[in-house]
Amino acid sequence: MTLSAHDPLAFAGIVLAMAAAVYLTRVSGFWLIGRFAIGPRLRRMLDTLPGAIIAATVAPLLVHGGLAGLAAVAGALAAMLALRNDFAAVLAGMAAAALVRFAGF
Repeated sequence: MTLSAHDPLAFAGIVLAMAAAVYLTRVSGFWLIGRFAIGPRLRRMLDTLPGAIIAATVAPLLVHGGLAGLAAVAGALAAMLALRNDFAAVLAGMAAAALVRFAGF
């Protein structure tokens, strides 16, 4: 039996398999970190991890995104500094990129 893109059962199976993989990945991380004593060095590393993830996400956008990418990051940063709201920052970044692209840049 082969999987077809038009078979609803195959699609459901693929979605369930991906959901299971994501769930197992997240649960195994919690299980693994529970095996270690969290000392001051590990705590510092875990505390800096979110900033490193954001930097790794934003850096390629700044390098390869052109003017629209720069506008998106600037808009999101301005909204985050002004409103302290993640959702508003995402909306502002998307709006800034859309406006720059609409203007033809």
